[in-house]
Amino acid sequence: MSIQSRRERERAERERLIITAARELAEAEGWDAVTTRRLAAEIEYSQPVLYSHFKGMDAIMAAVAVEGCAELAAELREARAKSADPAEGVANVAACYAGFADRRPALYDAMFTNAVDLPFATPEAPAPLHEAFGELRETVRPFAGEDDIEVLTETFWSAMHGLVTLMRNGRLPREQHDSRLAVLIRRFSN
Repeated sequence: MSIQSRRERERAERERLIITAARELAEAEGWDAVTTRRLAAEIEYSQPVLYSHFKGMDAIMAAVAVEGCAELAAELREARAKSADPAEGVANVAACYAGFADRRPALYDAMFTNAVDLPFATPEAPAPLHEAFGELRETVRPFAGEDDIEVLTETFWSAMHGLVTLMRNGRLPREQHDSRLAVLIRRFSN
């Protein structure tokens, strides 16, 4: 192995370590607890090492968001693939999306709630963002009819995000979540 290859591998490992530590700390204590000083202590590297990989906390959160979108896309793909028909696909994908947000609240916040410097809804968006949106788009495609598929997908995503966010923030009672989700699924799968 060449010195250059070893250095590149070590750099990628440090970057992975930083992202993982940020995610774990955010899930345990919230994003306010994730600082470069705290991350440096967690991974046992200096703050300048963090800055050699990322411009700052915003860039770290953006990297976490991209990683989260890749994970969400994979989970949505699996939920859609195991569906017997399009209506079941909407139900499975909606449940998967809500479950993802519920299991990983800090990751979900990095992806869709907190301000991050990512070009959403543009050709320049990282591939995992396109992939996650694409899974939602393919889920609702059978029901698009005359509707613009992109707008329908954005509406479905917005509805899912709204339900999840309002419930998580205590604006909607958790005990009615399944009922609200069922109503949304019926509206999108008829």
